[in-house]
Amino acid sequence: MSGAWREGVLRTDAGGHARGGVLKFGGSLLTRPGWEVELVALARRVEPPVTVVVGGGGIVDGLRAIDAASPLPAEVTHRLAIDSLALTARLAADATGLPRTTEPGTDSVAILDVPAWLAVAARWHALPVGWHVTSDSIAAFVAASCGACLVLAKSVPPPAADIIAAAAAGWVDPHFPRAAEAVRAIRWTAPGPDA
Repeated sequence: MSGAWREGVLRTDAGGHARGGVLKFGGSLLTRPGWEVELVALARRVEPPVTVVVGGGGIVDGLRAIDAASPLPAEVTHRLAIDSLALTARLAADATGLPRTTEPGTDSVAILDVPAWLAVAARWHALPVGWHVTSDSIAAFVAASCGACLVLAKSVPPPAADIIAAAAAGWVDPHFPRAAEAVRAIRWTAPGPDA
C-alpha cells in the first residue's frame, strides 16, 4: 500500500470466534491510484476465508443523480444499484486477479458477485428496498449469513466508535445498525494522511 492505513474496532467478538471475514471495500476507494494493490493488501490482513464486497462508488452515485432528476420506482433503483455491484466486482476481480464467487467463504480470498448471491434462496427479499440500504448493509448481511467478521474499508474513519452514531452521520447507511445486529465483530480501516 502507498502508506499506513488507520484501523479501529466498532464491535468485538465477545461470543466466540468468527469464521473468516467479509471485507467491504468502499466504492469511493476505486478512484484512488493503486486501489487494486490496496484491496489485495487489505484482504491479506483479514482472517481467511475472505469474501470481498466491493461498493458501487461512482456507478451508484450516477444512478442516484438520475433518480434525483427523474425519480423512478424505488424497487427499480434498488435493483439497479444492486446490479451495479456485479460491475464493480468484475472490475475488482479483473484488476486484482482475484477470483469472483457467488458464495462467501469458498476461497482463501474471493470477490463476491453480490447480485448472483442475493438471487439464491430469495435473499433479495431479506433487504428493505430504498436508498437507505447500500453495500454497507449488504456486506453486513453477507457477514451475518456466514458467521464472519466484517471489516469496513472506507475513505475516511468513522466519526465515532459507535455503529448508531456512524449511521446517523452517514458513514454507513441508515439500515446498517439493523443489518449488522448478528455480526459478531466489526472493524474499520481507512487511509492515513500519507496513504
